[in-house]
Amino acid sequence: MDYLTAKQAAEKWNISPRRVQVLCEQGRIKGAVRLGWAWAIPKDAEKPADLRRQNRDKNIQQGVQQ
Repeated sequence: MDYLTAKQAAEKWNISPRRVQVLCEQGRIKGAVRLGWAWAIPKDAEKPADLRRQNRDKNIQQGVQQ
């Protein structure tokens, strides 16, 4: 199986490398494994949905002030 680094996945998904690392730490990227200090992400892994945005949009629809 081929793997990507967090930096390569970030470029592929158009997000920051730090965000990819956080997603890996949270277990939201299926098949990602930690190798020492680096993350190995399967090349065919799907970009997880951004739940932060989903919650914000839900609050806006319900009229909750932020």
